[in-house]
Amino acid sequence: MTDQVTFPDAVQWAIPFFIAAILAEFIWIAVKGKGGRYETRDSVTSLIMGAGNIASDLMVGFLIWAGFMWLWQITPLNLGTSIPVIILCFVLDDLRYYWVHRFGHRIRWVWASHVNHHSSQHYNLTTALRQTWTYSFTFMMVVRSPLILLGFHPAMVLFCGGVNLVYQFWIHTEAIKKMPRWFEAVMNTPSHHRAHHGRNARYLDCNYAGTFIIWDKLFGTFVPEQEDDKVDYGLVHNIGTFNPLRVAFHEWVGIWRDATQPGLTVRQRLAYCFAPPGYSHDGSRDNSEQIKAKHIARHPEDRGSPGFEQFETDMPNSQAKRV
Repeated sequence: MTDQVTFPDAVQWAIPFFIAAILAEFIWIAVKGKGGRYETRDSVTSLIMGAGNIASDLMVGFLIWAGFMWLWQITPLNLGTSIPVIILCFVLDDLRYYWVHRFGHRIRWVWASHVNHHSSQHYNLTTALRQTWTYSFTFMMVVRSPLILLGFHPAMVLFCGGVNLVYQFWIHTEAIKKMPRWFEAVMNTPSHHRAHHGRNARYLDCNYAGTFIIWDKLFGTFVPEQEDDKVDYGLVHNIGTFNPLRVAFHEWVGIWRDATQPGLTVRQRLAYCFAPPGYSHDGSRDNSEQIKAKHIARHPEDRGSPGFEQFETDMPNSQAKRV
């Protein structure tokens, strides 16, 4: 099967736009005195993380490409490169992104890579560039394999993934409050993604969308940003550092320390690697469900509201207290 298909690198093409948009947002905040905040050390850390992400991709990208091309050689399908096929590829790749992103919050091994994107306590366009250095270690690139086996050329699949990432850049801002209602209903927006970056109990594990928020609505993970519950950015337990090395690797170190504790069973060691973040064999930590349950125990008035739908409005308070 021929491999003479090329697509541009959407992310590289967008770099001038990234720079211009960051400068525009910074000036807007400085002039208006609202719409977010920049902190020099935080922004520099995000930029370093972005540069490290590009470097890590260059180091292992050829191996991933070789694997994708091997899949392309063995599949009997070839859908071509027409505009409708590219659009279909983009939609399906966005669905792929939703699930990889969801895995990134529900499987600690994948969270160890994704956590650095959530480590900033600020929310501006530089936060979008705070990307992982260790994505290859998660092996989540294999989730793209079905698209290639279905007949989408690897170059097209990577191009659509790049366009998806470019789209997500602009939603990392507080300068835009709400888009038109029809747009908010279908597309991922700054409001939706602000909620995703929140450490509030309400916003944990929500809004995994890349481009289309419809996936979250379809799979029950959508939580709208609430005016009476301002988003608090960062991690449940913030790491309090601007050191890029610690930002990039702190959760991997945490997995190693937890999984190598003496006296654990094999099941417990594996759970420290692959259970949802917050797992502990002795109950000394809380995962997101337990954090939500404890919030409801303290604030029963929130029961059944967005982000707490699993706690029915008529649930006895004693049930909410069980964690």
